[in-house]
Amino acid sequence: MPVDLLDRILEAARVGETTDWEFKSAKGGFPGSFWETYSAMANSEGGVILLGVREKDGDMHLDGLTSEQATRHQKYFWDNVHNRNTVSANLLSPQDVTIVDLDGIVLLAFEVPRATRTQRPVYLGHNPLGHTFQRHHEGDYRCTDAEVRRMLADADETPPDHRVLTGFGLDDLDKSSLVQYRQRLRAAKGEHPWYDLDDRALLEKLGGWLRNRVTGVEGLTLAGLLMFGKDTAIRHPEAVPNYFVDYREKLDPAIRWTDRIYPDGTWEANLFQFYIRVWPKIAAGLPVPFRLEHGGRRDLTPAHEALREAFVNALIHGDYNGVGGVVAERYLDRFVLENPGTLLVSLEQYQRGGVSECRNKALQQMFLMIGGGERAGSGADRIRSGWREQHWRAPRISIQHQPDRVMLELPMISLIPEDALSALKERYGLKYIENHISPSELQALATAYLEGEVSNARLQELLTDHPSEITRMLQSLCQLGVLISDNRRRWSRYQLGGGAVTVPSLFDSIDSSLVPGDSIHLNGDSIHLNGDSIHLNGDSIRLSELSQQNHDELDKELKQMASSLATKGKAPAEEIRNVIIQLCKGRHLTVDSLACYLNRNPVALRSRFLNPMVRQGVLSLCYPNALNHPDQAYTTTEDTQ
Repeated sequence: MPVDLLDRILEAARVGETTDWEFKSAKGGFPGSFWETYSAMANSEGGVILLGVREKDGDMHLDGLTSEQATRHQKYFWDNVHNRNTVSANLLSPQDVTIVDLDGIVLLAFEVPRATRTQRPVYLGHNPLGHTFQRHHEGDYRCTDAEVRRMLADADETPPDHRVLTGFGLDDLDKSSLVQYRQRLRAAKGEHPWYDLDDRALLEKLGGWLRNRVTGVEGLTLAGLLMFGKDTAIRHPEAVPNYFVDYREKLDPAIRWTDRIYPDGTWEANLFQFYIRVWPKIAAGLPVPFRLEHGGRRDLTPAHEALREAFVNALIHGDYNGVGGVVAERYLDRFVLENPGTLLVSLEQYQRGGVSECRNKALQQMFLMIGGGERAGSGADRIRSGWREQHWRAPRISIQHQPDRVMLELPMISLIPEDALSALKERYGLKYIENHISPSELQALATAYLEGEVSNARLQELLTDHPSEITRMLQSLCQLGVLISDNRRRWSRYQLGGGAVTVPSLFDSIDSSLVPGDSIHLNGDSIHLNGDSIHLNGDSIRLSELSQQNHDELDKELKQMASSLATKGKAPAEEIRNVIIQLCKGRHLTVDSLACYLNRNPVALRSRFLNPMVRQGVLSLCYPNALNHPDQAYTTTEDTQ
């Protein structure tokens, strides 16, 4: 079992956010719903299916499997994943299916990767229609026939814009668009050999005119029509009747649109004309500092290059058979670009860059020749770096389903603007913001203030913290009432909550009933009573007011009680129960403290011992009315009577 996967499983069981997980008990046999989840994860962003864990009311219960059950389920999976009567494709290798032993609790983990463009759709049985699933939040949803057909179209090795349009020809093209394109080609490439070619020959070079060498059929391609066509020809029922392009300028809140460009019959609304009309208007929204380069002024900044890359990406990645068309919006403080279709790579791969998967490769070539777009898979990184140079908030990409659309928002505001900082200080108190909040927490609050909400995924774009650290930070802010969660667990969104925060003193912040214990978790950080500091919201407070000697002695005593178990692996359950009772007698201890003393996994310890001992009345909870309280601790029942 790889250590990193084990850590991820433990983190999911304790936190359950940021990674797509599905927990299934499997005590009664291999779960039939497994295959729907397998299909859904493969057709979405991938994920982990974990057998031996039951999820109820948001809590994880480690039911476990016997070793024989785990081996039997593993064999059942491999027998069926290669059976076309069960599922269309196997995406897993042996290292993706692992038996996990968590202190005697056996689990079976399946790491399902996102299917590649050519592997999708992954479906059940023999017919993709009606048997293909996708993952939306925590559920598996059956895809519509239209969604399945779009996956099949994207899987085709022949790009959709290479389709030869029967009955269409050069007369369906706008001649002035071809003339203007040649001018742009000369400006970008100089005396390029393609410049003097006739229209048909130029189109052949660009992918706008193709000839099938097998059938001999030739003609205008969809790319040629989209780029240079007349508006009525583009929207012909045998071409792309859903085609629509729209630029909306909203610079005055009192006016619906300060400017708008859309197919209104006054111009030939092909992609090239849309590009040359809209790009100057979008670019005008960016500041242009005075810069000299090679003896002349340079008006194209990295931010301009980033914005142009994003604009061209929306045009060349659009699924023009989809719904809604390409939309470009300019606001005073941001740009928003939308296109129909889905990402052809995972969100993770998109953020990482280096892989170029373009839906319309001929359109990509056409824009590339006039200085628009990249082919090396560096587009996303180029967009981010251009925005980063301006010290603006990171661009945010989001995916919409039913209908499928991709939206990229590019905010032109600093990471933490002064007005946002002032508003947070007024809302929560100057002392709290300045003295009792970490930079990461401030970024979370600023994001919630500026964008209306914040999530783990969004903060991963803004911070360098590990996702699990971000989760704990968000939960900590929720416990303080500074943020409010919508409780969607892995996909939780958080909004600003509460009013002014009263910053507690050291002693006010610690429940006196917990002081005798070893370790308390307060808002996601640890108070180590045998140490010399308390971590409260990222700040360190000296424990000069507390008796260090007393805590050192108590810590030594508790370690001695647990030493018989801490130094060995497996032990009889009754022996573990007895030591837990000894440790908790006369004091409250958290699960993490107990796990530390006993040298046991905290998830397994809670599931196998602490929860049953509470139900049996042997242990009592410090917070019986708040089972998921972050400071939850255990003591023996006799101490609460």
